[in-house]
Amino acid sequence: MSQLELKIPPVIVVLLVALGMYATSKVVDWPLVAYPQIASVLAWLGLVVAALGVWQFRKAKTTVDPRKPQESSKIVTGGIYRWTRNPMYLGFLVVLLALALRLANLATVPWLIVYVLYMNRFQIAPEERLLKAKFGKPYEAYLKRVRRWF
Repeated sequence: MSQLELKIPPVIVVLLVALGMYATSKVVDWPLVAYPQIASVLAWLGLVVAALGVWQFRKAKTTVDPRKPQESSKIVTGGIYRWTRNPMYLGFLVVLLALALRLANLATVPWLIVYVLYMNRFQIAPEERLLKAKFGKPYEAYLKRVRRWF
């Protein structure tokens, strides 16, 4: 399974999960009360959180490509990275939550768990391993200080 580590761009993972959520909602009918306004607010919030993560990386002049953490030039700990180590992935999760609310189907919720499990195993853990090797103790201190998701 390690061949999946850092291979699929997270945006593609999000699109595949969203597609799975949509398909599941068409096959399984476990209705929820629809909250389209809350879904819209969450979608925008998720996009803002993800964009803030990208912005902080650009501001620090380090790579945004999540498939190549070894190319990072520095540890980004300011801005939104004071509260979450993975604002881009967290933002995507919030967007997927918004989609679940928009689809108003409880059967879509397990896909959120699939997303978190996949990202933890095949994206975040390998990133952290490479960044620990590259930045050592300062990065390890950051890992202890700031939570992975929120």
